Amino acid sequence: MQEFARDLAALVVPQAGRVVATGDPWEPWRLVDGDGVVVEPVAAYLRDLQAAGRSTATARSYALDLLRWLRFLWAVEVGWDRATRVEARDFCRWLLVVGKPTWVHWRH
Repeated sequence: MQEFARDLAALVVPQAGRVVATGDPWEPWRLVDGDGVVVEPVAAYLRDLQAAGRSTATARSYALDLLRWLRFLWAVEVGWDRATRVEARDFCRWLLVVGKPTWVHWRH
C-alpha cells in the first residue's frame, strides 16, 4: 500500500465546530460540528469521563483537544472513524508547525 504525501504547508484548517457550555450537570460540555450538530462519539466519550470521576474542567480540555483533531480531519476530508496512523502523524506534524492557537484576552 503506497502512502501519499499530504501538503501540510498548503492545508487550511477552518475554525468549524465549537465546544459549548450547556449548563446541564449531566452534560456540561458539548462538541458540535460546523452545522451545530452534536458529535456523538465525543459526547459518549465525555459521558465516560464524567462517569470516571473526571472534573468538568478536564472534560472541557479534552473536548477542545478533540475539536482540534476533528477540525484537522474535516480539513483533510477523512472521517474520524476512518483516520489512520498517517492522519495521526500528519496531525502531529501540523501541530508542530502551526503551534498552539493564541487567544486575545477579553480585556484587550
